Amino acid sequence: MKEFFRLLKREFKLFFSNSTLRTVFFVAPIFYATLLGFVYQSGKVENTPVLVVDRDNTPLSNQLTEMLDDNKSIRIIKYIQEPLSIKDEVIRHEAAAVVIIPSRFEGDMLQKKYPELNVYINTGNVLTANFASKALQLTIGTFSAGASIKALQKAGMPAAKAATQYEPFKANYITLFNTTGNYLIFMWPAMLAVVLQQVILLAMAVSFAAEFQRGSFVKEYVKMKKWAFPTMLIKVIPIWVSSVLIVGIYYFMHMIFRVPMPEGIFNFILLTAVFVGSVSFLGVFISILIPDALKATQILMVIASPAFIISGFTWPLSAMPAFVQFIANIIPLTPFLQAFKILLIQKGSVELTFPYLKHLSILLVVYAIIGWIALKIKLWFIFKKAAPQEIALEGASEEEVE
Repeated sequence: MKEFFRLLKREFKLFFSNSTLRTVFFVAPIFYATLLGFVYQSGKVENTPVLVVDRDNTPLSNQLTEMLDDNKSIRIIKYIQEPLSIKDEVIRHEAAAVVIIPSRFEGDMLQKKYPELNVYINTGNVLTANFASKALQLTIGTFSAGASIKALQKAGMPAAKAATQYEPFKANYITLFNTTGNYLIFMWPAMLAVVLQQVILLAMAVSFAAEFQRGSFVKEYVKMKKWAFPTMLIKVIPIWVSSVLIVGIYYFMHMIFRVPMPEGIFNFILLTAVFVGSVSFLGVFISILIPDALKATQILMVIASPAFIISGFTWPLSAMPAFVQFIANIIPLTPFLQAFKILLIQKGSVELTFPYLKHLSILLVVYAIIGWIALKIKLWFIFKKAAPQEIALEGASEEEVE
């Protein structure tokens, strides 16, 4: 036990004396959390440019343009004369859509000839395209309904009956979960989890690999050669302690950016703890398996880089090929984000997160076991190669120092 605490103290000292690790583990998460917070601070995309080409230029077409301009989600750029190239104008103004009001629009409306509007959506950016499309559908639908009801009223039909003639049945659309469509709530917390996984893996990549590479492992861990799991704990405990600090900083930043905390805070703490544990043991396993610190870092970054894309957070796992689903399911971020979405965005019951908590727990146990097996084999080979006299000399010198 005395040797365990001596090495644990040494590990903390190594961790905090390494300027690269300090920067990666503490500065990077704060920097990314702040940067991404300001990127998504508005929550929704507003004043998205939309081009309106008014070929009619009549009171009715002007009224439609004004109604579109009143929608805060979009900003209207009106053309009386049609530009030479609509595509070039879309690119120049970074417009999300183009609305073409046909000539004789007002005349056809009054004669009940049902003119057609052409709306071109710029899907070069799917996010802004969705926001613009939603705003245009709402405004144009409202205008169309109002115009139809007014025409029926002019024909002598009472207002109440005109409304039922236009709309024979009413459909109520009620949004669930993140009802304001706030992108900050949807994206920012998930990206913080991505950054946390990234920095844990980066820190763990050099934990064992660096010791093996510089040859200090035999000297320092000679008395722990039969204790593989406690040796693993010595390496991961500083990471766990530091992760608590990072999660605390994230909590503070939730208050700064006014992002709600997940439902069932104690379950969330447990979920985060298991997530940190499974990620750190994955890092341990790779660090033991790859004795070169640089190569271990590269391999872990290859694992971590696509993790968010294949996690199922923004694109459903069911729509991915089976082999991609398999890869996603062995990365701890996947079940964590699925449970996180339930607690933060959907405000679901805690019980709904239990399958994902079980998934994470299995990953933690599996990575801990295979990491322990890999370290056990590694210790046997290292100390078998080391000269018995060298080990004895190093053990004696440590006792003298004590």
